Amino acid sequence: MHPSKPLSRGAGVASQAAKASQGGDTHQYLTFNVGREMFAVGILNVKEIIEYDNLTAIPMMPNFIRGVINLRGAVVPVIDLGARFSGSVSSVQRRTCIVIVEITQDDEKHDLGVMVDAVVEVLEIPAADIEPAPSFGAQIRADFIAGMGKVTGKFVIILDIQRVLSVEEMALLTQIGQGTQDSTSAV
Repeated sequence: MHPSKPLSRGAGVASQAAKASQGGDTHQYLTFNVGREMFAVGILNVKEIIEYDNLTAIPMMPNFIRGVINLRGAVVPVIDLGARFSGSVSSVQRRTCIVIVEITQDDEKHDLGVMVDAVVEVLEIPAADIEPAPSFGAQIRADFIAGMGKVTGKFVIILDIQRVLSVEEMALLTQIGQGTQDSTSAV
């Protein structure tokens, strides 16, 4: 497996994050499309963006775990957000890419890849323009939504990336999926 080719350098993202932390009430978010929806994650969670390439599939994984990539010698799992949200696997398009995010679970940092249809831009959203997550009507689980950012008259769904990429929950879903596959193969 060849190392992935970065589309943007992690240092660039880090310098944008440093500017965001000095901005007071305004926070920076990386926006991207999954299906027809626009989502955002806090720029402080984003390490880099790479092109979708050289993915190795892992047998007996839930459909939202697309596989793993070799990122400078480290094995990084790649999560298909479309499949995580709706259950249906996303198709790879010309602008499909992987956003490498860092999450913290049990005081350990983990790098995970998130497959998105297209990265849009980095936006500054003032805290005053962020509404609480809706209790109903969203296309994804309400606990995945940290808030709704108002940007040029439209809403951007700000993800709670820690919940979306919960290592514990994904491990549990993997175990359940394997149990289901084992029981159907025993028939």
